[in-house]
Amino acid sequence: MIGRRAEYRVIDVHAHLGPYSLFYIPESDAAAMVAVMDRTGTEVTVLSANRAIQQDAHLGNSQSLAAVDAHPDRIAAYAVINPWQDPERELERLAADERFVGIKVHPTLHRYPVTGARYAAVWEFAESTGCPVLSHSEHRSPYDAPAMFETVAETYPGSSVVLGHAGITPAGVDEAIEAASRYASLWLEVCGSQMTGPLIRSMVDQLGSGRVLFGSDFPFIDQRMSLGRVVYAPLTESQRQDVLSGNARKLFRWRPLPGESGERGVDDTDE
Repeated sequence: MIGRRAEYRVIDVHAHLGPYSLFYIPESDAAAMVAVMDRTGTEVTVLSANRAIQQDAHLGNSQSLAAVDAHPDRIAAYAVINPWQDPERELERLAADERFVGIKVHPTLHRYPVTGARYAAVWEFAESTGCPVLSHSEHRSPYDAPAMFETVAETYPGSSVVLGHAGITPAGVDEAIEAASRYASLWLEVCGSQMTGPLIRSMVDQLGSGRVLFGSDFPFIDQRMSLGRVVYAPLTESQRQDVLSGNARKLFRWRPLPGESGERGVDDTDE
């Protein structure tokens, strides 16, 4: 409710910005998203622009930075790396601009396998810097099925890779858990239209609560709906807080998120 202090600290590590070419998304601008964040008690949302994912990585990444500039204490940005659109240029831009806190890739949409050579520079950068990478993952996809990330983790063990949607389907979640159980560099993120509280509980039971992250896919999926799945999942309160924000604070250390202790004067001691 408006005016009521949020019971949990919340960081959303998977969101998007702006219109999508395949269907209409209402209220997809940064100001509208921050208004919803105020209602949910979400401190920070890390996003990538739909324009960057779909049509023009360079232009879309600029749109993400504009959102950060407009809401520097609430929004952080991924740099989208499209393997077909001069990925080296965008990696250089990412390295030089501290407003970017991570990398976003979407192998299924870009029709290029996560294990392909065009992504090698992404994994090398992630391993050498500690920059986290959020990737779409989808059960049975020839481009980013969860098991394919085991090859990435084996080749680049120092990287931190988040499997967005944790494979999407219940079978995909099982596959994602298996991959993350074998490789400590793989993290799971919980957004998706097929996600449920019991599936989130299964991730925590089998992997531990330390590598499971809250994401909403906002505004594709309403942040309030995605948050409710975690808030009402059958977890302990300590596990729930790990998922909702504690793990995000651990993951984003290369360039800390807004509100990080020592960065913008907000105390994190309750994490």
